[in-house]
Amino acid sequence: MSLLELEVGAVAHGGHCVARHDGRVIFVRHALPGERVLARITDERKGYLRADAVEILLPSPDRVIPPCPFSGPGACGGCDWQHVDPAAQRRLKSQVLAEQLARLAAFSAEVQVEPLPGGPLGWRTRVQYAVDDDGRAGFHRHRSGEIVPVDRCRIAHPAIQALPVTTERWPAGSTVEAVAASGGETAVLTRAARSGRLTGPPVRVREVAAGHEWSVDAGGFWQVHPHAVAAFTGTVLEMLRPAAGERAWDLYGGVGLFAATLAPHCGPVTVVEGDRRAVAAGRKALRDLPDVRFVNGDVAATIANPRWRSVDLVVLDPPRAGASREVVSSIAARSPRAVAYVACDPAAFARDTASLLGLGYSLSQIRAFDSFPMTQHFETIGLFERCS
Repeated sequence: MSLLELEVGAVAHGGHCVARHDGRVIFVRHALPGERVLARITDERKGYLRADAVEILLPSPDRVIPPCPFSGPGACGGCDWQHVDPAAQRRLKSQVLAEQLARLAAFSAEVQVEPLPGGPLGWRTRVQYAVDDDGRAGFHRHRSGEIVPVDRCRIAHPAIQALPVTTERWPAGSTVEAVAASGGETAVLTRAARSGRLTGPPVRVREVAAGHEWSVDAGGFWQVHPHAVAAFTGTVLEMLRPAAGERAWDLYGGVGLFAATLAPHCGPVTVVEGDRRAVAAGRKALRDLPDVRFVNGDVAATIANPRWRSVDLVVLDPPRAGASREVVSSIAARSPRAVAYVACDPAAFARDTASLLGLGYSLSQIRAFDSFPMTQHFETIGLFERCS
């Protein structure tokens, strides 16, 4: 496709920056604000274009040599910001959060995205590899089905890098998942090309946090940064300030991490989670906490039930798409004094912020964590308090 010389503007949500040419918006990857680049158009849509910066004519002072040889235009699509100094990556993410809140919630905030311990490499404890037609493990190119074989993933945890995933041959088209659990075990799972089903027996690993130990499916959800759980649970506890006798909901609660954190300080705590395997693991791990109960069901349908009456505290930790207006309205109808919202997508957080602000709550605290260094992703935790 054609090359354009572009002056690169502000960062945007999605791991790219915004440029304009002949009145058209262009979302440019592998660039930085303020740079002048030659960009190759990779996709044309109604109203905008996508492009890769293939030559940097005027570099930003925040530009660095990527630590991974597989990053860059046309290569692995997993990392968005390998070419950016780590401190500058966090500034970009802070700008994205501020822009999303301003645009979608009409809320002005300056939040500095905080680093987690350990640095920008060697942190990811769960890695999913795609397998090409020759049986080699690698990663997809950005917005492509094409697979880039790699020797190792630089952001993967050292225990995962030590596994023989990239040196072995796998069934063509399959998916290989590598896990390094906090309990010390590692696991490698293979999923069939078409069905996505495990090709071997289920594997369980130990995850340790909040004074408890969970036995979970190796392929199930757990925070991928080894320091994320402590940072998130500690922040939620500090924000909510639970008191004895206060009732709490842990919505989209998984195996009950936040419930385990809150239970020593308040109660009862009710976890609502749709994944029955997570509920089973949570019930077993937290059986010593009598004030914690699990409900296996859809969050929206469960809390809409009129029998779910009063609640003082809510932890809201929805999937990337965010909580629905229905869920937010059901929470606000119970008038909890505080809601701690844990968000992995800033746009979803901003949309739900707008809903909560319109339902009588104020956003009194925000913290954000760089729990996915080298990528566009980060975690935001906001404290919403009922307006008096």
